[in-house]
Amino acid sequence: MDFAYADALNQAIRLLSLRHRARAATLLAPLGLHPGQEALLLELDRTGPRIQAQLSDALGCEPPSVTLMTRKLEVSGHIRRKPAPADKRASIVELTESGRALAEQIKHLWRGLAEETVAGLPAETAAELPGILNAMTNNVDTRRSAGHPAADAV
Repeated sequence: MDFAYADALNQAIRLLSLRHRARAATLLAPLGLHPGQEALLLELDRTGPRIQAQLSDALGCEPPSVTLMTRKLEVSGHIRRKPAPADKRASIVELTESGRALAEQIKHLWRGLAEETVAGLPAETAAELPGILNAMTNNVDTRRSAGHPAADAV
C-alpha cells in the first residue's frame, strides 16, 4: 500500500471517529450524558445486570473508566450497584426505571445518528458497513496484540 492511500484511509477513519463522537456528545448533552455513558446504559439494556468487569470487557474500556461512569450514573439515579453474591468485592450493575427510560431515549438518538451518518450512501453500502467496520476493528486489535510491524514501530 502506498503512503498516499494509507494516509487518506487513516485520515478518513480518524476524522469520522472524531466527528461522530462530537456529534454524539451534542446529542447526548441534553440528556445529561457524556460519550461512553450511553454505551454502558445500552449494554445493560441489552444484557440485563452485569458485573463491572463484564461491562469493562463489553465496552472495550479500562475498569477505572467503568467505575467512574457507574458512579456518575448511580448518582444521577439511572443505575444501581450492589455487591455480587459470589464475590463481595465485585459490584453488579443494573438499570433503574429511570435508566430504562433513558435507554429508550438513547435508542431514538442512536437511530437518528446512524441515519445521519449513512445519509446519501447506497442502501447496499450502508448495509455492509457494520460488518466492514467490525472487521477493521478486529484487524487493529489482532495486529496490535500479534506483534504486527506497525504496532512495533510505535
